[in-house]
Amino acid sequence: GGSTWPGRGEPQTQNEVLQMFQSMRQEIGQMSDKINELDNELTEHELVLSALEPMDKDRKCFRQIGGVLVERTVAEVMPAVKNNKEQLAQVIAKLEEQRELKNTELSAFQTKYKIRVKGEGEEEPESK
Repeated sequence: GGSTWPGRGEPQTQNEVLQMFQSMRQEIGQMSDKINELDNELTEHELVLSALEPMDKDRKCFRQIGGVLVERTVAEVMPAVKNNKEQLAQVIAKLEEQRELKNTELSAFQTKYKIRVKGEGEEEPESK
């Protein structure tokens, strides 16, 4: 299938293989960091919604929009926060899907070039 790592041909040397492998692992790590960051934001949105839920819908509240604090009512803010929360959940799901694809490709790459990582798969005895 098509690689999710564009612009990468076949590595020619052992050094190129290792560089590509490290680069792939680093990219997956960065995706994981981003997913964690967005998960934290999602949790924050859920906390805000649970705090606003019992409040009077006409009560004043403040919402930060592009670095500016804007006065609104609870009734005006809740739909926007719910919408943001849903969009965050969709982005997280897409990123997790992409990360899964990259992990699969990384495993295939690791198998193809017989890359062994210290601390991984040590329990298997060498069959040589």
